[in-house]
Amino acid sequence: MSAAEEASPDETYDPEARGLRLVLVLLALTVVSGLIDAVSYLGLGRVFTANMTGNVVVLGFAAAGAPGFSVPHTATSLGCFLLGAVTGGRLAARVGKGSRRTWTRLTLAAEAVLVALSAAVAFTWPHATGTVYALIALTGSAMGLRNATVRKLGVADLTTTVLTMTLTGLASESRLGDATGHRSPRRTASVIAMLAGAFLGAWLVLHHGLGIPLLIAALTSGVLAVVASGRE
Repeated sequence: MSAAEEASPDETYDPEARGLRLVLVLLALTVVSGLIDAVSYLGLGRVFTANMTGNVVVLGFAAAGAPGFSVPHTATSLGCFLLGAVTGGRLAARVGKGSRRTWTRLTLAAEAVLVALSAAVAFTWPHATGTVYALIALTGSAMGLRNATVRKLGVADLTTTVLTMTLTGLASESRLGDATGHRSPRRTASVIAMLAGAFLGAWLVLHHGLGIPLLIAALTSGVLAVVASGRE
């Protein structure tokens, strides 16, 4: 009997391993975050819908009366992000203890639907009074849902939306720091992914409006929902 025939089913078939590894999925989602924040900050009145650290600061600016910032816009983004995070937490409680792959794909499918709806709104009613609030609400909810899931997945150094600790780790654990930076390639890739998404998003917003970058973000999340695996 060959070695392959002697192997147990657990050794030869792992359904969680089928698909794209989570590290690559989360790096792609970091690009999506750059696209989303380019749309929201440049196209929706200087508000973030993915980066809530920046959003809290923006809310402080707006509350102090700094020109160019909006308390209602920022508050809407924060509120919808938190609502999405609550939904993500409840989803994790229901299905997160089962197949990691199924849970990840389900969350990304929901994100893709919400962002696709925002793209449809941007294409259909680009100048309507409620469009800005609709886009903020839809993308903010999608990012809250995703962030709750990413937090529970716990893949080191890949939050998909915040880079402060990633950059801190790159610097403090570099050769000039304590020289323990064994995850430096991952952290560097995360920074590059965010920069690339922000650049692409900004270019598209400035030259083609809000619909196209939102559509690209939705399609990317949709593809990842189909191909994501449950392994890091």
